[in-house]
Amino acid sequence: MSKSKLRYIGNPKTILAIDASTNSMAFSLFTDRKLVKYGKVNFYGNHVYERTGDATKKISEFLKDYNIDAIVVESAIFTNSQNTAITLSLVQGAILGASQMYNKSPIVSCSPVSWQSWIGNGRLKKEEKQAIKDLHGEEKSYSFYKSKEREFRKLRTIKKINMEFDLTVNDDDVADAVAIGWYASENWHKLVDQPHNLDKGNRK
Repeated sequence: MSKSKLRYIGNPKTILAIDASTNSMAFSLFTDRKLVKYGKVNFYGNHVYERTGDATKKISEFLKDYNIDAIVVESAIFTNSQNTAITLSLVQGAILGASQMYNKSPIVSCSPVSWQSWIGNGRLKKEEKQAIKDLHGEEKSYSFYKSKEREFRKLRTIKKINMEFDLTVNDDDVADAVAIGWYASENWHKLVDQPHNLDKGNRK
């Protein structure tokens, strides 16, 4: 979509934020910059194509109940697993395709680093990384420490959104979805300006 069209709709009244995984969709709904609903929809099936079909059916039913002005989905992150990347792409495609069946709301993506930095959950400081090593010992592998750092940041996101919105969320996917919606509702103009949300050759 062109920047002019994204700017034309102004700050959307109701924003649906999505954090999709290979078997679920965590979401938050913001209206007039206020959190009005959040949760998680799980997808089931014996293989990816069954889960994709289940995702399409459930999201279609979900969207019938809401008048959404814009959809924000978290950008896919790098993964070493080709199978995971393919599965996530299929599920995201099912979700976004279903969303366009009931409304033609603009869809934009939001990079993880954008909302994480904005809520104050950026990369760990040197002393925070050292605290993890002190807790678990210095002899662990690089991947072990990286995993613990991700866990640390997930818990920090949960704490921040629970404090900001007076919630008791304990699911890190749902917490991420709330944080994405919070960021989008307060920073729509920043999403509009991100190159990956604009049509190539029509970025004005």
